[in-house]
Amino acid sequence: MTQPPSLVALFVAPLNRAAIEYMVTGGLAAITYGHPRMTNDVDLVVRLAASDTDRFASLWDASAFYCPPVEVIAAELARGDHGHFNVIHADSGMRADVYLSGTDEFRAWALKHRVTRLVEGEPMHVAPIEYVIVLKLWYAAEGGSDRHLRDVKRMLEVSGDTVDQRQLEHWIARTGVTEQLRHAQAFRDPA
Repeated sequence: MTQPPSLVALFVAPLNRAAIEYMVTGGLAAITYGHPRMTNDVDLVVRLAASDTDRFASLWDASAFYCPPVEVIAAELARGDHGHFNVIHADSGMRADVYLSGTDEFRAWALKHRVTRLVEGEPMHVAPIEYVIVLKLWYAAEGGSDRHLRDVKRMLEVSGDTVDQRQLEHWIARTGVTEQLRHAQAFRDPA
């Protein structure tokens, strides 16, 4: 029996080989800073210039992946701070949710402060923990999912000593998720 592909092999390694600037966020980043859990997708913030769209699309073999056409990537890039699309591995259904960096100040800060971890023998650029926490809190506020609060609680338990409190407080205040942080800190898994 062959080992199923991993998110790192499918989506991170090609970006590394192409020297495209990115950072991993979302569930995979929360796992990196917290406790293991299942995830079938990776959230990526990617910095692309208009001249990079062909090169980015060519990373994903059309016989094995769905990647939107170059014109769609270019249109998403033109949206500024809200560009987003998916790359999907056909056989496994694993997916990369690609968010384009745009001019968002928080994303720019996070890309500048990303950290590199060796995962499965591959360097993986991960958003700083402060960014991951704030985004998880924001998603909890927007969607009400306990999963995001659980992720924050676990990241604080495992990696809390690495958090830059000043930066975390700054970005929490800017995004208005102070109440969600209190909920995450008090979160208890259902019995």
